[in-house]
Amino acid sequence: MTDSANRLPAVRLEGLTVRYGRTTALDAVSLEVPSGSVFALLGRNGSGKSSLVRCLLGQQKPESGRLELLGGDPWAHRAKLMERVGVVPEEPDAPREMTPRQLGAFCARLYPSWDPKGYDARLARFGVPTATPFGRLSKGQRGLTQLSLSLAASPEILVLDDPTLGLDPVARHAFFDEIVAELADRGTTVVLTTHDLAGVERIADRVGILKDGRLLLHEETETLKARFRTVRYRSEVAEDRTDFGNELDELEPLRAKVRGWGIEAVVSAYTDERFERFAATAGIADAEATPLSLEELFLAVTGEGKGAVR
Repeated sequence: MTDSANRLPAVRLEGLTVRYGRTTALDAVSLEVPSGSVFALLGRNGSGKSSLVRCLLGQQKPESGRLELLGGDPWAHRAKLMERVGVVPEEPDAPREMTPRQLGAFCARLYPSWDPKGYDARLARFGVPTATPFGRLSKGQRGLTQLSLSLAASPEILVLDDPTLGLDPVARHAFFDEIVAELADRGTTVVLTTHDLAGVERIADRVGILKDGRLLLHEETETLKARFRTVRYRSEVAEDRTDFGNELDELEPLRAKVRGWGIEAVVSAYTDERFERFAATAGIADAEATPLSLEELFLAVTGEGKGAVR
């Protein structure tokens, strides 16, 4: 086995449950994030993402279950573990009167592995004015400053809580490019919650989807995208039907809808062999299958897309 195969996962959750009164924010969530991977946690507002992040950072004690961050309990050993974690929140948070240069000098005294040259280089690449008070920077500049501060501490895990929300396209692109460069340089583990599915699709190698506190799926991005397809075909059965019989069963449809030209379905168990058998079924004509983007896949899994769920 390789060294990476022997390493403990960066994050491990077993039956994690969080409740606020009668409201269940996380319902027995279990997952692992391998060291050196980029894990994107997706879900609508209220799905439980923020509760999971708070537990991960030792800010929230779960009602039940087990959580390990870098092999330790972040609630019991928060101060020690947070020395090894970088955080970029949705709303960048730093003293408004301090400049990026002053923030860097302050943080350098807190982290023994602080990288001053890397910090200055990132700010220069991002075009962040280092002598402007944090509170007077644009939201994009504040977010990129926060990212620069987090990476300069040489973290083993980088937690990004919807960090590109409200950023313009240029700032979002710079943000994700820097994450890609960081991964190439150091192999930092990244845990990311986001609504920017197009941006995260190019960097995430694992995806989890939360809905109403439940983890609907968690797997490698390429494996996930390989088994989901949009299937379109014509059928000899009447167009006004609502029952699709057994023709799609092997492909495990999430939803199917009659269109003017035929039938369109989103399936979750696609393979070339299964599709070939489906296309050869009597009464099926002009069958074609196309991949889904991560956003289309998310909408299909959470039931937010258009069309009847079978």
